Amino acid sequence: MLYWAVVFLIVAIVAAVFGFGGIASASAGIAQILFFVFLVLFVIALVARAVRGQPPRM
Repeated sequence: MLYWAVVFLIVAIVAAVFGFGGIASASAGIAQILFFVFLVLFVIALVARAVRGQPPRM
């Protein structure tokens, strides 16, 4: 999911450079939503792992 957030961010940057404001805005919005979903799922995974009592693997 983080991969797709970065892809949409790059699309937004390229679209903004070429002057496509609508596409840049939409892509940036999608990238932002995907990034926050990734963060929420990551925090939930960390909390679930901590509750189970297993130390993080390195």
